Amino acid sequence: MLNAGKSYDEICSKFRWEIPEYYNIGVDICDKWANERYRLALIYLDPKGREQKYTFWELKNLSNQLANALKANGVERGDRVGILLPQCPEALISHISIYKVGGIAMPLFVLFGPQALGYRLGNSQAKGVITDRENLPKILEIKDHFPNLEMILAIDCENEEGVLDFWNSIEKGSRSFTPVLTKADDPALIMYTSGTTGPPKGALHAHRTLLGHLPGVELPHNLFPKEGDMFWTPADWAWIGGLIDALFPSLHHGIPVLGYRAKKFDPEEAFYLIAKYGVRNSFMPATALNMMRQVKDPKERYDYEMRSIGSGGETLGEGLLQWGREVMDLEINEFYGQTECNLVVGNCAEIMKVTPGSMGKAIPGHVVAVINGNGEIVESGEFGEIAIKRPDPVMFLGYWGNPEATKEKFIRDWLRTGDTGRKDEDGYFWFIGREDDVIESGAYRIGPGEVEDCLMKHDAVTLAAVVGIPDKMRGEIVKAFIVPKEGAKVDEALEDSIKLYVKTKLEGYAYPREIEFVKELPTTATGKIMRKELRRIDIEKKAEKEA
Repeated sequence: MLNAGKSYDEICSKFRWEIPEYYNIGVDICDKWANERYRLALIYLDPKGREQKYTFWELKNLSNQLANALKANGVERGDRVGILLPQCPEALISHISIYKVGGIAMPLFVLFGPQALGYRLGNSQAKGVITDRENLPKILEIKDHFPNLEMILAIDCENEEGVLDFWNSIEKGSRSFTPVLTKADDPALIMYTSGTTGPPKGALHAHRTLLGHLPGVELPHNLFPKEGDMFWTPADWAWIGGLIDALFPSLHHGIPVLGYRAKKFDPEEAFYLIAKYGVRNSFMPATALNMMRQVKDPKERYDYEMRSIGSGGETLGEGLLQWGREVMDLEINEFYGQTECNLVVGNCAEIMKVTPGSMGKAIPGHVVAVINGNGEIVESGEFGEIAIKRPDPVMFLGYWGNPEATKEKFIRDWLRTGDTGRKDEDGYFWFIGREDDVIESGAYRIGPGEVEDCLMKHDAVTLAAVVGIPDKMRGEIVKAFIVPKEGAKVDEALEDSIKLYVKTKLEGYAYPREIEFVKELPTTATGKIMRKELRRIDIEKKAEKEA
């Protein structure tokens, strides 16, 4: 744990990684605190506003029972199990149980449609999936295509043929379970990340990834934890930002977490929850902060006293930082990372100057640099690619079943982020932009290739290209340029039909919020779609309208 009362330079000079040979995330975030029988781990508000509380002792018992149920249904060490659940106790219990049996957890967004789910379950050759009644139909629609999917566990589904009821299975299991002895380098987690072309890639992480993340959480949350801390994030636990930037580190430190399964982020409700439950720490994507910024006079209507807000995924402007000072009475600390190697750069207002526009300095323990195309570190102030040196405990093991893509991710011992930036003489990193066409929309990274593939399956689409265009609220939104099929009636109804198709087949957040129908798409001599040209055309058209 990073120590208070020291400067950034002092912390860096004395920091040493402490990664044991044997380590298990499930035991770490649950069992080690269970002897304190009444220590609070989770407060959960269900969709109807009903409150449930879970202690670490209760989570240990429930996860042991579920671990026995998983083993009884054939889940063994190394097996992949999908978790298709929102923020809820069952999601946390599932994670702990899978790690205890030595399995590999695979978080899945509830916004995923059958196509997105099918790819991930098939690519990982998942042996099981844990879900709820609301999301079960999507699994049942595709399960026959995946013979490896032997176990489906669902909440409130007692009478569904071929489906095990979640809580009934727990009730049948013993509270006694000996967790599998896992090494820190053993695989624990697959998180799929979108790329520019082709299908998503599964970033495989070891158990040690949580230990690697800790300094990157402690620094941006002003030397977290401190007495009285309480964590909440609106970020989905299926995203690395919600899971390993918030939930797991809090439980590792024995700090309680607030869980809430809102269908849609409500900024007014956010202030209410923060005030009612005494939330002191939060990871807030910039989109959520921008929405909260629109709430009028929150200090006059809500009694809150937060200690830290960390934000990542997109750069915060000076206006938002000033709002943080005036309305939240704190400095919002920006940080940076990606699914493959997360939380490696950040700010900490308590021990260093926060420079607006900068992502901060390298988190203690991580070697971060800006390199050129030959893998050489460039001079201070020069542009290049942000990279992290291996070995590093937060770094992924590789892409699941894709050694070629894993190899391409590195140059020498540097993991390439694909982000351009610069490092100034004081050690601060400045983000310039993506080297590829990945769309950063709110808290989500959207690969245009996957969206384009989905669009091409619509009956009225001949060709499609997807780009990210600027948006004040989300940073970027998805825009689709579509060549319609001959005879298709191009109108508002077709536009709505295409949007709904992507929403239901892929991810709810990945649908094109803007659609432009065109006669042709700009391509290179080899037939590749020129997405940069489409973005340029879109910017010029909008500039002409505003002129």
